[in-house]
Amino acid sequence: WTLQAMEGKQYPRALDFLDRIILMEPAYVEGWNKRATVYFLLDDYGMALADIGKVLELEPRHFGALSGLGIILRSLGEDERAKAAFRAALDIDPHLTNVREELESLEEETAGEDT
Repeated sequence: WTLQAMEGKQYPRALDFLDRIILMEPAYVEGWNKRATVYFLLDDYGMALADIGKVLELEPRHFGALSGLGIILRSLGEDERAKAAFRAALDIDPHLTNVREELESLEEETAGEDT
């Protein structure tokens, strides 16, 4: 139901389902991760970052959360932190083409800047 709500862009409904899932199973990493995704889609980066933090607390090698973290940090202008998140995701799974492209693009944009 959650995925159907997300696919239908019924984000408040998806959040309701995910809130219930997290309440019943707070150690269920994907509940937190999916809720972070919904918050991201709603442009609520603060809540998305909070949920990503919980995902990484429960599963530090969650490359999806790390790549999402990088995307949010990049959009907030936190370029160095975004690069670090992208690199961490690639350290876990070097075959993440989209993440590699994001990192390369960001490195090109920031080449020559003081860090």
